[in-house]
Amino acid sequence: MSGFNVLDYFFWLLLIIAFAMEAWALIDSLTVPVGAYSAAGKQSKKLWMIILIVATVVGGAYAVAPVALGASPIALLLGILPVAAFIAAAVYLADVRPAVGPYKKNNGGRGGSRSGPYGPW
Repeated sequence: MSGFNVLDYFFWLLLIIAFAMEAWALIDSLTVPVGAYSAAGKQSKKLWMIILIVATVVGGAYAVAPVALGASPIALLLGILPVAAFIAAAVYLADVRPAVGPYKKNNGGRGGSRSGPYGPW
């Protein structure tokens, strides 16, 4: 890792950010009830869990590879696996998460219904 330049550190940071996003998608999918996916018209929770677990493992491996293997982060980031893992997490966060959000038990930690003093808002 001593031979890294500024650009290598930048791309390594991108790999770490992608891994954090994949982990966030996986953790969020754990909080959604099983029936919410079918009620929202999305694929099953089991399928999304498999996709997001694989994406998180791949993202974690690629985020650690520059340190563990001394590989170039630029070459790692341009591979198909980290890109596919990022896209899977992005699809979940952009499409599935908003669709199943209303079915969550605690509604994202907001602590209750969305009611103002004169009714729902």
